[in-house]
Amino acid sequence: MSSSLSLQFKFLHLSPNLASLPFQPPLPPRQSIHFGNRTKLELKASSSSSSSSSSSSSSKKRRSASDAERGIDPAGFLTKLGISHKAFAQFLRERHKALKDLKDEIFNRHLNLKEMASGFEILGMHRHVEHRVDYMEWAPGARYCALVGDFNGWSPTENCAREGHFGHDDYGYWFVILEDKLREGEKPDELYFQQYNYIDEYDKGDSGLTIEEIFKKANDEYWEPGEDRFVKNRFELPAKLYEQLFGPNGPQSIEEMGEIPDAETRYRAFKEEHKDDPPGSRPPFDVIDNGKNYDIYNIAGDPVSYENFKAKKPPIAYWLETRKGRKAWLKKYAPGIPHGCKYRVYFNTPSGPLERVPAWATYVLPDAEGKQGFAIHWEPPPECAYKWKNPSPKVPVSLRIYECHVGISGSEAKVSSFNEFTEKVLPHIKDAGYNAIQLIGVVEHKDYYTVGYRVTNFYAVSSRFGTPDDFKRLVDEAHGLGLLVFLDIIHSYSAADEMVGLSLFDGSNDCYFHTGKRGQHKYWGTRMFRYGDPDVLHFLLSNLNWWVVEYHVDGFHFHSLSSMMYTHNGFASFTGDFEEYCNQYVDRDALMYLILANEILHALHPNIVTIAEDATSYPGLCEPTSQGGLGFDYHVNLAVSEMWLSLLENAPDHEWSMSKIVSTLIGNRHYADKMLIYAENHNQSISGGQSFAEILFGKISEHSSGSKDLLLRGCSLHKMIRLITFTLCGRAFLNFMGNEFGHPERIEFPMPSNDFSYSLANRRWDLLGNGVYQNLFSFDKNMMKLDENERVLSRSFPDIHHVNDSSMVISFIRGPLLFIFNFHPTASYERYVVGVEEAGEYQAILNTDEEDYGGQGLIEESQYLQRTISRRADGLRNCLELPLPSRTAQVYKLKRILRI
Repeated sequence: MSSSLSLQFKFLHLSPNLASLPFQPPLPPRQSIHFGNRTKLELKASSSSSSSSSSSSSSKKRRSASDAERGIDPAGFLTKLGISHKAFAQFLRERHKALKDLKDEIFNRHLNLKEMASGFEILGMHRHVEHRVDYMEWAPGARYCALVGDFNGWSPTENCAREGHFGHDDYGYWFVILEDKLREGEKPDELYFQQYNYIDEYDKGDSGLTIEEIFKKANDEYWEPGEDRFVKNRFELPAKLYEQLFGPNGPQSIEEMGEIPDAETRYRAFKEEHKDDPPGSRPPFDVIDNGKNYDIYNIAGDPVSYENFKAKKPPIAYWLETRKGRKAWLKKYAPGIPHGCKYRVYFNTPSGPLERVPAWATYVLPDAEGKQGFAIHWEPPPECAYKWKNPSPKVPVSLRIYECHVGISGSEAKVSSFNEFTEKVLPHIKDAGYNAIQLIGVVEHKDYYTVGYRVTNFYAVSSRFGTPDDFKRLVDEAHGLGLLVFLDIIHSYSAADEMVGLSLFDGSNDCYFHTGKRGQHKYWGTRMFRYGDPDVLHFLLSNLNWWVVEYHVDGFHFHSLSSMMYTHNGFASFTGDFEEYCNQYVDRDALMYLILANEILHALHPNIVTIAEDATSYPGLCEPTSQGGLGFDYHVNLAVSEMWLSLLENAPDHEWSMSKIVSTLIGNRHYADKMLIYAENHNQSISGGQSFAEILFGKISEHSSGSKDLLLRGCSLHKMIRLITFTLCGRAFLNFMGNEFGHPERIEFPMPSNDFSYSLANRRWDLLGNGVYQNLFSFDKNMMKLDENERVLSRSFPDIHHVNDSSMVISFIRGPLLFIFNFHPTASYERYVVGVEEAGEYQAILNTDEEDYGGQGLIEESQYLQRTISRRADGLRNCLELPLPSRTAQVYKLKRILRI
């Protein structure tokens, strides 16, 4: 449960549709929020449009003009890239119009998009200041809603939603109040709206003052002498005037009454009579009547009284003094639902009664001891709740991401915990030179063997790794080490589980998901969200914001976007024709959700990082949403790891194509500065396959005579593959846990096929100090230092000037650095000629063949400094003649420029 207090009155919790609440004051004209590029919120009021066609037409013209003024072009990125495709451009314009209509629908129920993405503030279980807990859930298909759990003996009638709109609204949001229980011998609160401070100053206790004493104290201290006279006795002046005119001592006839002076004269006479009274007892304003019928009085204020009025603050402090502390609450009340209590939500539906784990639950045991799952009420005492210590680090220009799975991060054959990961793995990541971690499998999932990709509870951290506070500590300690924390988020589908998942949540098949075949993933058996439904968007967008607000995560890796962007779930052949990105198989609602997600995240959290994983290379992934893009910061080049895996498994070393390697690594040149790249991630070793090290080294032993050549080959290719992938292109690099030192074993989660064995569900950290594994780790560590010191990833697109398929040599220049790779399995070159533009001295700063990295040390130290020759090569003005042993790579840095 969120630790934030809910300060609104009782009725403000009935529905996120605030306009439908009772006692809601009249709202101003509906306001819409336009999210500009990344960081700016622009608030504009829009009047309701006329129903006539002429008004509609002029409204469209005004809107289009407004879009142009704000720099919005629904197909702008196509123009920028020089792409002309009428069908796709028209699709982008229609999508933009549909998005505006969707926002209008959202603003009919929410004040702005921030409120739309903050559903976690009222939905789920929340402590209220008025000694109670409020619970809200969306279940439009239910007829009755109640909470059941240990706190009420699992009774479906004791804590239920009230009848009518006090219990649910027209959109299907249910509201249940769990009143705290008055302890024996205690009397109810004197003040009906008595509030208790559960968090701040939790040890304050009761001040001992009664309500009457606090109000008297407010009157005595707040008002100046005589200042509250006219507040308390507002009819004093009219009563005196009436007595003068019509009282027993007043005139008895019209003749005796005479002419009544005008208001100004009477008022001036009154002021003269009371000029010696204390200042607080005199009226602070002069009211002047000009004598005209229906005239509006001119009010001339007394400057001194006016300044005093402006300086006076509302007496909120006295009202807050009526709020009692946590100790007073514990003395008088027992929690209606204690911390750590098990509970579920009970629905009565057309298909019968059912129980579900709440969709907004923040702590869940999905399958405890083989029984049905349940939620855990998480409300630790303030003195025990985790307190944040470290701010989030600044986002670096280049990202070196370490991908992790907490459960397999230990050396033992068991499920590791958040605390073990914090204490043992985080220091290793920092020492290895990475500046960000990406966590997979953190969001709650029922089946461990799914690696966390079949999420059941989107707002809960996985209980098998620890508590919510344990995860907060992990993130906080990572921030303290200067590491960003990214979360692998799965909003492209959901687990098909019913008790702990969202499937058939309220008994209907279309609550969160599509019905029929559209609601089922084509191959994985998971459920597909209805992204066009405002309440589903409310759930998903709030979920993204929740992880940032509650757990301070710094970014999201959006998993398997192709599953959600196409009705065929991405399982179709793509040729790259733009028609494939705008035909009938494209889910426009899913694309609009991704646009909203990026707009809201970057507006609310300007330093957030979003990464798109899409196997279909959808156009505009990383373009601004104002120009027709989806708004991501990075996209993943998935083809690189597949290429390396194919070469290692299927192609002999001498048949490797250098041209193919380079073209695959470059990917789409237009988005090179937005590309995240990796040689291998968890897919290679988790999804039934093998890691590169397992393919290269196999079961060989470095001490056997026939294995030394195989070890040398494996070690050399492992370093070269990682180095060229790291340096050739992209501004972000990702490595999966253990691959930096060539982890020799695949990962296999416990499942029926292996008798639920944990023997391969761990990491062999003990190998870090042994032989080839230590060599590989030393090289990877220095490779990370290369980027830290020379800013390799953040530099502009490299000049790839030498790609030779016959000699199997690749060379390119990136900034002041020259990279050269010899992939030939047997051929070494004593004086290999490569071109450079700048004449000068080049110093080798990284060499894969060094003995410390498991190489042979064939390049002598005296050869590390090379001077250019004034001869054209590779289209450049100068050249170098470099020693280049087989299966080695070197990095040279221009140390001194020679002027000729």
